[in-house]
Amino acid sequence: MKRTLSIKILSLVMVSSLFFSCQSNHNKTELTEKAIEEVKTLNPEEKELKALVEKLLFAVGNSDWQTLESIVSKKANLASAIVRDDVSKNSVITIGEYFESQKKRERKPFYEPVNEYKFLINKSQIAFVWADATLHKYGVPRTNNIDNFTLIKEDGDWKFINISFTNTALPEELQKFDIEVFAKSYAQVWCSQRPNFVSSFFAEDGVLQINEGEPAEGTEAITNVAKGFMNAFPDMVVSMDSLITKSDKTRFYWTLTGTNDEPNGTGKKVKISGFEEWTLNDDGLIQESKGYFDEKEYKRQLEFGTNK
Repeated sequence: MKRTLSIKILSLVMVSSLFFSCQSNHNKTELTEKAIEEVKTLNPEEKELKALVEKLLFAVGNSDWQTLESIVSKKANLASAIVRDDVSKNSVITIGEYFESQKKRERKPFYEPVNEYKFLINKSQIAFVWADATLHKYGVPRTNNIDNFTLIKEDGDWKFINISFTNTALPEELQKFDIEVFAKSYAQVWCSQRPNFVSSFFAEDGVLQINEGEPAEGTEAITNVAKGFMNAFPDMVVSMDSLITKSDKTRFYWTLTGTNDEPNGTGKKVKISGFEEWTLNDDGLIQESKGYFDEKEYKRQLEFGTNK
């Protein structure tokens, strides 16, 4: 997960002995094909565990403590091994200690997709999940994380009881900007209820304009735009639909779903799609974004919901 003890809640170190280690330096196409094939062969219980691990990694990347506390046992431990220059700094703490330490820190978002999974499930009561993941920051892969999760059934629901990970820096030549990963990371932070995470994807003097409205200039103004949407939709989820790059412009197509549950809100569900057209700067951040969506349909759904 994140640097030293990043945000990852992790499984018994002994779990690593249950699985063979694997190479992290995979070809991207091979990984994609492998991931698709793995999903096809997973049984229902493995699919459930995979979804739960992805929920945890998504929440950790967004510093979403409320979600994490709902899926992690209060008795859980976190073990980490941060490897730099072949030297490992190891740590074991309780999950409560981890949450308290992280809530006091100023955090930045990250995105951690899993390249490969392995599962061992005992009597549908205890499960071990091994995950080879790559941690990205703003579209750049930074570390290879081998994550080990131990889960146990508590009142019929799977809960993380132990989590452990090794975090190893990738060689400099592998740390290359990937616009698709950047876009997926950007979609993730729109789901975070942390508006400053959204503005961190922009240059300090970046500009966000929506539907020919007044441009929001600078990170503070962009934070306020994101905050407005997050306040309006506390359960907001933004998903990336597609990405198209032409010349120096990139179009990020998205779908927003959420319930207008802010004070004085309508309580109606909204599902609206649109796109942002980006110009990126030399640092791989958004210099200018022009966003478009059907405002008339948006207002109609705010009044009547998605079913009329």
